[in-house]
Amino acid sequence: MQKSDKKIIFLTSFEDASILRKFTILFLITSIIPMGLLYYFYLETTKHGNIGIPVTNYTYTMVLMGLGVFIGFITIRSLLVKVINISKQNSKALENLLSPETIKELNQGENEIVVLSRSFSAVTQRLEENVRSLELAKKTLHAVMSKVGHGISNMENIDTFLALILETLTNALAAKVGTLLLLNDKKTELIIHTVYGASYDPRKKIHLKLFDGYPLSKVLSEKKPMSISGVFLQNTDNPALRELFGETLLCAPLVYHDRVSGMMTLSKPEGQKASFSEEDLNMVFNLATQTAVAVENSKLNRDIEKTYFETISALALAVDAKDKYSHGHLDRVAKHALMIGRRLGLDEEDLETLRDAARLHDLGKIGIPDEILKKDSMLNDEEWVIMRRHPEIGESIIKPVRSLQRLCDLIRHHHEKLDGSGYPDGLKGDEISPLVRILSVADVYDALTTERPYRAKKSKKEAVSVLRSMKDHLDQDIVNILLEGIDNQEELT
Repeated sequence: MQKSDKKIIFLTSFEDASILRKFTILFLITSIIPMGLLYYFYLETTKHGNIGIPVTNYTYTMVLMGLGVFIGFITIRSLLVKVINISKQNSKALENLLSPETIKELNQGENEIVVLSRSFSAVTQRLEENVRSLELAKKTLHAVMSKVGHGISNMENIDTFLALILETLTNALAAKVGTLLLLNDKKTELIIHTVYGASYDPRKKIHLKLFDGYPLSKVLSEKKPMSISGVFLQNTDNPALRELFGETLLCAPLVYHDRVSGMMTLSKPEGQKASFSEEDLNMVFNLATQTAVAVENSKLNRDIEKTYFETISALALAVDAKDKYSHGHLDRVAKHALMIGRRLGLDEEDLETLRDAARLHDLGKIGIPDEILKKDSMLNDEEWVIMRRHPEIGESIIKPVRSLQRLCDLIRHHHEKLDGSGYPDGLKGDEISPLVRILSVADVYDALTTERPYRAKKSKKEAVSVLRSMKDHLDQDIVNILLEGIDNQEELT
């Protein structure tokens, strides 16, 4: 090997040496060489006998210089040892912040000062990334809270809020599909209630039966979040389930006061088989717990509103029963209205609204004096003014209940007429909603075909003639549908 190569190897080795070794070598060079020269000078002067100071003083000077060099060496070396220890402690601390590959890269072939400098640089870079992440998280959180606040202020029922929660959670964890499943009353099935990220018709109500050994059953029984595989879908041929539940699935039960009401699930996009992190599990579980509270409160509200509806329905029936001439009127109008609605192809929600409104449309008569309500003859003008208040009274009774506000339009306006001659608001034409038009036709038909104190009941033929003549008052398309249904002797249920 050539001398130049040996020189290069030596220099490289010296550069890669630890800071303690470099210090020792350099300190020896910078301290021993001057002391050696001084000693050489001493020998030369004594040899020629021409020394200007006593030998003893010169010796003391050499000793003190050597002692100073030694103390300086020990002191500086102790400081460097502390720096090296700090570097080692820093490396251990960095193991929790940086990846093993980054740690290895920092410690490779360099001395402690360089490692410490690089470590501080890496930590600074990591802090800057965290600051950027926090800023992004802050903006995201602000957007989410704005969206949730907007959803709360505009939602008509719990379903809107649950859909918003599921959408937010699915996007936050970069999942593909999120689902919310609720337990049935017998706790034997999970019913898919809300889906985000996939097409799903909530009217189909897909049910998942629970049994021992079923992964979803385990999540509910242990009441804790889990990350499971989609193996439980291998024996199903339902394509809808395969779209909703991926190979990697995060499941979090809805737990409230140790009671389970359902669960949330999130699935990874196709091709991503990595499990959800522990942090993901905890975050979803915390949100699922809050969702369980919302679901439980919604159930309590529904129970209260159901009780209220049953109470006012009983009041409406009581009013109906007070008048021997109109007894059974509410049930008959409901049957006629439902028959018309079904023939028009209305959905279940509109049919339910029609049925409930028909049963309560005369509720306001509870505020009408009995001497007017039970009068056996025609009402005079003053009495008619009072009687015509019953739609408004009925609306004021149900309006405070949020779930019954959908009935307000029908109860208030079931006596409106297309030409604007109705009451209480004198609506005309398109101002009268389709459901109100249906209820009005059903109400008038039953009134015509039942006994009244001021006239005898009309036959079907006579009633049809009257309905046809009311083309300025009633929607004739709906009249035709009613008569077709009656002609076909459809069961009015």
